[in-house]
Amino acid sequence: MQCQWRDISIPISPEMTVWPRDPSFTIEPASRIASGAVCNISAMTMSTHAGTHCDAPWHFIEEGAKLDEVDTAVFIGKVLVIDLPQIDLICAVDLPTTKLPERVIFKTRNSFIPVDGEFDRNFVALHVDAAERLVADGVKLAGIDYLSISPYGDAIPVHRTLLEAGVFIVEGLRLADIAAGVYDFIVLPLPIVGADGAPCRAFIYA
Repeated sequence: MQCQWRDISIPISPEMTVWPRDPSFTIEPASRIASGAVCNISAMTMSTHAGTHCDAPWHFIEEGAKLDEVDTAVFIGKVLVIDLPQIDLICAVDLPTTKLPERVIFKTRNSFIPVDGEFDRNFVALHVDAAERLVADGVKLAGIDYLSISPYGDAIPVHRTLLEAGVFIVEGLRLADIAAGVYDFIVLPLPIVGADGAPCRAFIYA
């Protein structure tokens, strides 16, 4: 099959899964041609961590960089997709023995959880020792195929380990159709000034 740019983002809709207690996505009419307006305009509300999204260091570190202070060079380049279909918690021992590249994303059984179903608290995430390995290898971007790279109920250790080291986190990727390997990768967060994170559009050339 010929390679092409594949959208690995969650479609943004009111039905999409959101983190417990986060605001759901809404889109409401502000003006409509059908009601006599000259154009259609909508008003939206959503969490900065809805759907496919990124975490800036300020998300967990009060003195950390906000989204507009992150080096945009990390958004585009080669990425290693690591496929761990049988793992419930990704530990350092599960990672390749060779040095990891600058961008790493994890494909797990999360990729087969519906993006518009009930929130699944048993999603696959990283153990803190895996986060420490990413930092030790100089990884600059780490991504995963659910709404958090940390286990449910224990978000601080993994997030702080990565974000304190300046690792840019991308969560909520859709990787069901992507095999393990090295690919060209693009992730484009909304350029929101002063933000702790933002929804993203992500693509992989596969």
